Amino acid sequence: MSKSLAAHLARGAIGLGALAAAAFLARASLWAPVALLPVALVALRGCPMCWTVGLIQMIAARARGERPRGLCDDGGCATASRRRR
Repeated sequence: MSKSLAAHLARGAIGLGALAAAAFLARASLWAPVALLPVALVALRGCPMCWTVGLIQMIAARARGERPRGLCDDGGCATASRRRR
């Protein structure tokens, strides 16, 4: 999870922008999407769902006045039961 909301949103804009560009450019060339997909995965630190879960956790923690912490701290999604072990 990012340290700040601005950093998290910046990573999301880069990652989702790269995914959108890859989808848009898929008809024109094979190599543009092949180059853009790793950019998206690195920016989102894996899957788009983990990025979304991290964003929701960060917003919820800030609303409660706490430091954001979550299940995707290690860069991958995990269930609560797997995390407790």
